[in-house]
Formats: sequence, C-alpha cells, structure tokens
Amino acid sequence: MPATPADLFAKLRSLGIETTTHQHPPVFTVEEARTHCAHLPGGHCKSLFLKDKKDRLYLLVALDERAIELNAIGKIVGSARLSFGKPDLLMAVLGVMPGSVTPFALINDQEHRVSVVLDAGMMRAAVLNYHPLTNSATTAIHPDDLRRFIAACGHQPIEIEL
Repeated sequence: MPATPADLFAKLRSLGIETTTHQHPPVFTVEEARTHCAHLPGGHCKSLFLKDKKDRLYLLVALDERAIELNAIGKIVGSARLSFGKPDLLMAVLGVMPGSVTPFALINDQEHRVSVVLDAGMMRAAVLNYHPLTNSATTAIHPDDLRRFIAACGHQPIEIEL
C-alpha cells in the first residue's frame, strides 16, 4: 500500500523537517499549477518519471520553466533512449498517479529502483515546491531538507546543471 500524504508528513516530522502545505484544486500540468500556485514563494518544480531501453528508472526533478531534452539528460546519466514511464509502472514503483509525480514519492520506492536526478539550479533556490503525493496540494521545503529526505529514503541523488 503506497504512503499517504499523512504518512509523508509524519516521515518529514520524524526527520525534523518543517514544511508548509497549501491546498488547491487538482492540477495536471505546469500551466494549471501556475494558475493556483504562482503566488507561493520559492521555486516551482516539475518531476518526470523516466525509463530507458534497459528498463532502468529515473526521477528527474527540475524547475518548471526548464526545457528538458531527454537525449541530453540520457547522455549525462549514461542512459540511452529515455522515455516516460507508463502510469502502471509509476504507481507500482512510486505509488502515485500521473500529475502527482514528486520527489516525495521516493518514500514508496522501498526497493530503490529509481535513480534520482536533481536540477542543480533548482537546488540553489531558497524554497522548493512539490506535490505531497497528491496533485491537490503543494508543499514547500528547503533544498537541504529535501536532500535529507531523499537520503532517508535510501537514495543518493545526482545534481546536474540543466
């Protein structure tokens, strides 16, 4: 059973990580998110669930305005033919539906199947905004706390300049 937002917030509290969460109507695209979240301070982000031709899985997390070139990302991470992972695989591995992809979903990757790739520019922001396992809310977190959360989930992300 995938973690719920309540489980996520309990995990963050157990790590001593403070966050702020704002509720809003469900959003499925960056444009929809801007309609409801542009007033929130900090970097607004997108998360992409990717797989390669060898079925290796990646979670790419970047500022929402970044243009993502999958071939270029593939070269950086040493992977060929990156494409978007299918919704059933996303649910099986990260426990979220399309539109709710987030680094917080790493709480559900108990088998550590996903390699985490973070936008280095994003990590220089004062505050970052992500969905807390649901696309009907946005949670703000400090980049250092995001790093601690990811490490506590058993992942060692790489940070790249996009």
